[in-house]
This record gives sequence, C-alpha cells and structure tokens, in this order.
Amino acid sequence: MQFKNRTEAGQLLASRLIKYANRSDVIVLGLPRGGVPVAYEIAKSLHVPLDVCLVRKLGVPAHKELAMGAIGQGNAMKLNPEIIKSWDVSQPAFEQVLATEKQELQRRYHLYRGRDLPLNVEDQIVILVDDGVATGSTLFAAIEVMRSHHPKAIVVAVPVAPPSTYQQLEYQVSQVICLVQPKLLKAISFWYEDFSQTSDVEVQELLSKSQQELSTLSHLN
Repeated sequence: MQFKNRTEAGQLLASRLIKYANRSDVIVLGLPRGGVPVAYEIAKSLHVPLDVCLVRKLGVPAHKELAMGAIGQGNAMKLNPEIIKSWDVSQPAFEQVLATEKQELQRRYHLYRGRDLPLNVEDQIVILVDDGVATGSTLFAAIEVMRSHHPKAIVVAVPVAPPSTYQQLEYQVSQVICLVQPKLLKAISFWYEDFSQTSDVEVQELLSKSQQELSTLSHLN
C-alpha cells in the first residue's frame, strides 16, 4: 500500500477514528512538520481542535537521519543508548546535537504557537499524529511530553510503522491506529507517492485554517 500524499493518509486514518468525532474532550496534535498535514485531515474530519506537539529528533552526528533519541517541551527526553553506543557518540558530540535541537525546538515554539498560552491537555483525549514512524524515538518523546500534562488518554495515529515499533507503542498508550506495518520499512518516504517536505509556512497555515474552520462550525451549531 502506498499513500498518494499526507492528505490521503490523514483521511484514511480519520476513518478509523470516528468514535472520537464531535467530542469536547478530544484534541489532535501533529508532530511538526510532516505530521501536521496528516493531523489536519483528522481534526477536520472529527471536528476537533488541532495543535502541535513540539519534539525534535537527536540525530547521530555522522548519520543525522538515525535517531539516538529525541527531546520535547518541558525538558522531556528519550534516549536510545544502543544507538549512542554502537555509533560511539562522544559526550561532547551529544551535547552539541542537544544544544542545536533545543534551539530549534524553541524557534518552532515561537513560530507555531507565538504568544499563545502553553498547551493544556489535562483530562483530554490526545490523538498524537505523525506521517510515519521508524524507530519511534521522536514519537516516544512526544508521549513523554503528553504524560507530563496529565491527559485522560493518549491515542497514536500513524500511516506506517514497523511491527516492532507498533508493539512498543501499544505498551505506551491507550490505542494505536496504524494503517500499514511492513516488516521491511526501508524509509517513510517509500510509502508515499508524494513525500514533499512540509514547510514552516504550511504548518502555520494549517493550524490557522483548522482554528477558523472549527470556529465557523461552532457558530453554525
């Protein structure tokens, strides 16, 4: 199975999340940047708010796409000691990556959320969304961030993830919705016809658009 794009992936996931539609205790959180277009379609279909869960992957210096961990808001951190050890990542090298990603995390917070109040998900059902999962480091960091905010439940919705990561997620959250679980993942991009990079501008536009649509809907009701 290959998705046309993130829009189609989000629409397909939304069809599996109907029981969460039109509820005041549900919020959809996309992982920037690629997870936001997927999350937008889910929030739109369910008629619930959309926001972002800000996390950053800590890439191995010599192989940045490989996650040795991830960080999130509120000093949340999830490390993969096996990757750090097998790639012989020194403490100074790790600290440099950490400092860089903390700076980017802060930049995105101000860019996407501006002066808005901190995200409040207490007693809410949080649907965490990304455009795909490999090792899951970033998503596990997002789960850590959400737990610190005391939600009612955490649901993970992703188009594609390997079986091993899917099973790990099942132990961590209330429910996992995953459309494809290939034994050989290759790369997330392999499962999309169009996997164009999502820009900061697109994330901002989708967050604003979702807010406007929800506001219009509430006025109609």
